[in-house]
Amino acid sequence: MAQRTVLVLLFDGVLGLDVTGPVEVFTGAETHTPGSYRVRTASLTGAPVRTSSGLTVVPDGALAEEAPGPHTLLVPGGQGTRRRDPELVAWLRAHGPRARRLVSVCTGAILLAAAGLLDGHRATTHWAYCDKLARDHPAVDVDPDPIYVRDGHVATSAGVTSGIDLALALVEEDLGREVALTVARHLVVFLRRPGNQAQFSAQLAAQTAQREPLREVQQWVTEHPAGDLSVAALAARAALSPRHFARAFQAETGTTPGRYVDRVRLEHARRLLEDTGDGVEEVSRASGYGTPEAMRRAFLRALGTTPAEYRRRFRPAAVEPR
Repeated sequence: MAQRTVLVLLFDGVLGLDVTGPVEVFTGAETHTPGSYRVRTASLTGAPVRTSSGLTVVPDGALAEEAPGPHTLLVPGGQGTRRRDPELVAWLRAHGPRARRLVSVCTGAILLAAAGLLDGHRATTHWAYCDKLARDHPAVDVDPDPIYVRDGHVATSAGVTSGIDLALALVEEDLGREVALTVARHLVVFLRRPGNQAQFSAQLAAQTAQREPLREVQQWVTEHPAGDLSVAALAARAALSPRHFARAFQAETGTTPGRYVDRVRLEHARRLLEDTGDGVEEVSRASGYGTPEAMRRAFLRALGTTPAEYRRRFRPAAVEPR
């Protein structure tokens, strides 16, 4: 088995977890399967860099000293990407095309885009910078929703921990599911959050209510998607009139109770379709839709696809429907 070199770029203002998360995944795979990866870190001059949290990281060397054409060139994000070094962008423009696989974590996609390496590719970045990436680089097809995107030899991920998800997906691609699962267990993380999973869960997409009764209602909805989640029922749980509850909920969360319930049920159904072998009828009941047809309409409205097609596209091969 040929050893794959993973070269990680370092620069002042880099986000520490963008570096250490993927590095831990690849070195963990190397520990399990010796000879699989050679992980290197490098800054422009080989000098230590200071992360956005104040930690000092000493690279293995300078970029000019690294062998050209690494298997995987990984560009992390952080505050340093907003005041990007022109020399670093120039190095990426010259040497990025030689890598067999280009990978970015978080706003590392901004550096790849500045070097022209994302032109014509579908890509993502941290949700807060997707609009800027699309505006500054119209040749890039920016998708703001997924936690990571694969487009040919280019792989980009969203904020921070999604770099671990993407690294695990790459290890699974390179070495198989067993190795990736072993690494994930060691790191105490899920083996596979599918790349299509939204950057925001329903709970994060909405604000957390300020008042405790409303926060408890939000939690109840999340834990009981198949329950009676009508405005009247939720208002009674909060000890408010339906009209007062609906107004207060929207004021404090930024969305209506109905839209929040829709998001929770859709997210629950997506997870069941991705991670279990439950039949579509069972998933529809467990997610609060009642019937497969009601769930089908919800999927078409929100995702533009049917539950069956969604499962075919995003279910791991190891999970077969019952």
